[in-house]
Amino acid sequence: MNSELILNRAYPVLPVIVIEELSQAVPLAQALSAGGIHVFEVTLRTACALEAIQEIKAAMPDCITGAGTVTSPDQIDAVLKAGADFAVSPGATPALLKESNKQNLSLIPGVSTPSDVIQAIEHGYNLLKLFPAEQSVGVSMLKALAGPFPDIRFCPTGGIGLHNAKDYLSLSNVVAIGGSWVCPGNLVKEGRWDEITQLAGEAVDALKKT
Repeated sequence: MNSELILNRAYPVLPVIVIEELSQAVPLAQALSAGGIHVFEVTLRTACALEAIQEIKAAMPDCITGAGTVTSPDQIDAVLKAGADFAVSPGATPALLKESNKQNLSLIPGVSTPSDVIQAIEHGYNLLKLFPAEQSVGVSMLKALAGPFPDIRFCPTGGIGLHNAKDYLSLSNVVAIGGSWVCPGNLVKEGRWDEITQLAGEAVDALKKT
């Protein structure tokens, strides 16, 4: 599945998930799915992240599970072996872009400048992650990028919540938004899955296409 199809299914929110304990992985994914979110980005910020992807994929094969915070070409092989459907990076180096292409991994590379966008285009990528979105002047930056890059689509991430999500989703070059507010760390740590389901449901209802 290519990246744009993945994010079309992820609309409106691609949750940015941090799994500190492996036992949290499947219950968290199930809680999000119960709220209407079926595409997950499990960040490689913890030791159990790759195992978490494997467990979510095994327990919920109909959902789409990806690896986030991919920062090195060396991680591509491990991500694929874990069964990830896609990967997301906070940035993009030529080596990372080339390796993802070589191994046929659907990667959403991170960009924050026009030069970053051009580099991604040169490697064949047209769906990108604007990161950090709010710190990169978010909506204004995306509007500016739409002029010189009319065929490029974005998944902005960083500083986005329910309070400003509609500002991003109203833009024609935004496919979905990334965010962690639907699965805050304190709720995950305490296993408050019903509250996460509620947050996911509120986001889907509030941001659904009209």
